[in-house]
Formats: sequence, C-alpha cells, structure tokens
Amino acid sequence: MFGKEELNPRMRDQFRQELKDLHGDVVDIVRDVTSATRDAVTSLLTGDVDLAEKVINNDDDLDVRTVGIEERVLETIATQFPVARDLRLLQSLSYISIHLERMADLAVNIAKATRRTAGRRGPQTLYDLIQAQGNLVYRVLDATREALEKRDLELARKLPELDEPIDHLYKQFFRELARLHDEEDIEWASSMVLASRYLERIADNAVDIGERIAYLITGERDLSAPETHVG
Repeated sequence: MFGKEELNPRMRDQFRQELKDLHGDVVDIVRDVTSATRDAVTSLLTGDVDLAEKVINNDDDLDVRTVGIEERVLETIATQFPVARDLRLLQSLSYISIHLERMADLAVNIAKATRRTAGRRGPQTLYDLIQAQGNLVYRVLDATREALEKRDLELARKLPELDEPIDHLYKQFFRELARLHDEEDIEWASSMVLASRYLERIADNAVDIGERIAYLITGERDLSAPETHVG
C-alpha cells in the first residue's frame, strides 16, 4: 500500500470523502445523543415510561454507530496511512465516539430512573432543578456539536465555562435532599439525585470532547486542562 502522498487522484478523492463522511457521521451522533438526553429528562419529569423505553431501546443503535466509527477509523488508518492533520482527525473522531457511547449510556440510566419514579411525585423543587440542569446540558451538547461541525476553537474552549453551573446545580441537590424526612420521599429523591449526577457526567464528557476538538484544530494539547476521567 502506498502512502497518502502517492495516491492517485481518484484514491485521494475517495480518501477525502471518507474523512468527510466520518466527520459528518460523528456530528450526527452528537445530535442524536442530545436528543436521547432530552427525551430521557422529559420522561423523568413527566413520568412517561413509553418515552423512557424509546431511549433505552434506541441505545443499541447508538452503540453500533459509535463502534462503527472506531472500526472505520482503524480501517482507514491501516489502508491509507494518513499523516499529520488527517491522522489527527481520525484519532480524534475515534476518541470522540468513545465518549459519545458513554454519554448515550448515561442518558439510558436517566431513562431507567423514570421506571423507578413513574407514578410517584416528589417535591417540585427537585423537578425544577432537573429541568434547569437539563437545559444547561442541552446547551453544552449543542455547543459541542457546533464546535465539532464548524471546527470552532473558541466555542470548544468555552465548554468548561458552560459546564460550571451544571456542577453547581448537582451540589444543590444534596442541600434539597437534606430537607426531606419522609422515607418514601428519600427513596424517590435518591433516583432523582442519580439522574442529576448522570447529567453532570454527560456534560463532563462533552467538556472532554471539547478539549479534543481544540487539539484537532491546533495540534496542541492543553496540558493545563484538568482531566475528568468520567465514564
């Protein structure tokens, strides 16, 4: 197999199209993970078990697509021997797909919380906190998708700032939880706190993706940025 610089024009065009397709497919997965997160939160807030089951059932498709990105990246690297920016793009898309698979799983966890809380109603304060946190997470996910799609360095570097209020709302859950006394309310609230934690982790993964987008654009790693190591 020849190096990329030795490819004939047709092979080079095919290679460039494959890179474009991979990039577009990952952008689409970000969009669908965002939709899954929205649906999961909506199901939790409304007690809509059918919507929760939709999120859970659709996860297999997202798993197949994210694994497919990794496999296509490996195949492209093995057959086309990309270098420099092209190699960085391929490695970054594979890295991002791994985080997207984790984020989809976290959305599923929120949907499963709907199963445990449906038919029960707790303090409105916690619903309001979940709704507020969800709205902030959607903003982070939309910004992540836009940063990847447009390769927007400024937006990618803004993601940690957008993530901060999400962390604050998660901490506020514990203050609200401390005010509950009824045993049944505590059990219900525990599921809600877990959902809040899952939302926080989705946003953390998005911040990690933002750091990778910045690396994709600049070729430089921000060694000062804290690593979240979230699952």
